Amino acid sequence: MTKYIFITGGVVSSLGKGIIGASLGKLLRARGFSVAIQKFDPYINVDPGTMSPFQHGEVFVTDDGAETDLDLGHYERFIDTNFSQLSSVTSGSVYQTVINKERRGDYLGGTVQVIPHITNEIKSRIIKAQKSFKPDFQIIEIGGTIGDIEGLPFIESVRQFKTEVGIGNAINIHCTLLPYLPTSGELKTKPSQHSVSQLRSYGLQPEILVCRTSKPIPKTEKDKLALFCSVSKEAVIECRDMKSIYEVPLALEEQKFAEVVLKLLHVEDKKVNLDGWKDLVERINHPKDTIKIAIAGKYTKLSDAYISVVESIKHAGYSNNVKTEIKWINSEECIDSNKCKELMSDIDGVIVPGGFGARGIEGKLNVIKYARENNLPFLGICLGMQCAVIEYARNVAGLKNANSTEFDENSSTPVIDLMLEQKNVKGYGGTMRLGAYDCHLKKGTKAQEVYGTSKISERHRHRYEVNTDFIETLKKAGLVFSGMSPDNMLSEIVEIPNLDWFVACQFHPEFKSRPERPHPLFKGLIDTVVKRKLSEG
Repeated sequence: MTKYIFITGGVVSSLGKGIIGASLGKLLRARGFSVAIQKFDPYINVDPGTMSPFQHGEVFVTDDGAETDLDLGHYERFIDTNFSQLSSVTSGSVYQTVINKERRGDYLGGTVQVIPHITNEIKSRIIKAQKSFKPDFQIIEIGGTIGDIEGLPFIESVRQFKTEVGIGNAINIHCTLLPYLPTSGELKTKPSQHSVSQLRSYGLQPEILVCRTSKPIPKTEKDKLALFCSVSKEAVIECRDMKSIYEVPLALEEQKFAEVVLKLLHVEDKKVNLDGWKDLVERINHPKDTIKIAIAGKYTKLSDAYISVVESIKHAGYSNNVKTEIKWINSEECIDSNKCKELMSDIDGVIVPGGFGARGIEGKLNVIKYARENNLPFLGICLGMQCAVIEYARNVAGLKNANSTEFDENSSTPVIDLMLEQKNVKGYGGTMRLGAYDCHLKKGTKAQEVYGTSKISERHRHRYEVNTDFIETLKKAGLVFSGMSPDNMLSEIVEIPNLDWFVACQFHPEFKSRPERPHPLFKGLIDTVVKRKLSEG
């Protein structure tokens, strides 16, 4: 029988509930249990696909084409499991389903209300995921903070669900913040007590308290939290700030976090194997060298906009036992070629990631031109590949007016154009080419070499593609199309063979990278950088 673990947050937002949930999932997986995770987001958007990256950070994409919250990326990376659209639930999607049912007459003319209709729909999403994944443990994170009005239907659903499955089959882990007052030198427990009191007023009593803190929690304060929050002393778990998020599972294991969870859920503990993860953390904390990789994009003021890219760079660095320092380059600053040269003078490699719109494009083209002309290891992703094709077309293939119809609808040389199936699409939400698609790799190319196979599957999120009318011209000019769709119509990977590492892909490789298993394209980039540094002495 599946056991359910609900994670709520209090005091402040951005506490790291996703990392705590992912870490618990890792600890359970390390014991041989199967784990599924869901993220319930209270916002009214149907999904985060139309949200600005400045507001919400990265949009993570699953194999089945769901545009989801970035926490799903943490879940997949920590637990090393591919999740699906069932793992991402928003108020918008719940209300949309209920309203559609009402319009069809499914409720037989009855009054549609938050209780029971919305809460029943929320609970049905838990059951659907359970039936699909059939896990030993299902972890459900409720987004937002206790007290948020928009989160109330989810909290009520959790209360009902816990009652329905019975004691010992579901628990609530409540994550709170213990603020430190330097003037008095104290960690304060009162905000956590108030947060638990608020949770109780909704009918939920947490079984475990996970306390985010910058300082060790004294025993007296742990005892106070246990007493006033009505949890056992062993169930007050300290989650201190770490240098790396990958240290969190080990820190929680030291406090017997998973053991407490298993005990509450009446499941016998198993032998844990975290050897590989410990080796990973050892490499993170004791790198042999440091390299500097630039990310040149237009959302650089919020690193969460590229969080999977950042983590994928780090994963490839860990495998080489090097620390990867990220240099953020705002592509708009690179419109001036001299400024671009200055910004890129101290880096070992560069990535131009995905994005939308014309802003900063000329700067990205200058970044790519510099990388190509100076044999600087380069990886282009999605829009980054499209820009690489435009730059090559203009400056090598002699197509001076080469552009994308995304930036210039009337371009005379549209080397990048809207995909055929996108021509009649109306609306922005969930209408792109989304999810996993197969790709065939050309023998003898760098892409085929790093993947070690001739057929791959990667996740996409785009509307524009390389215009097939210009492929032969670009090939004659030396650009290699090393990855193509099975029907040979869509360009998936391009590369320049005479450079050490100049590879660009239409898909998003960052969504499939794992801490202990870095993605081949990121590893290819970092391997090249490390090899060059070694040869330079």
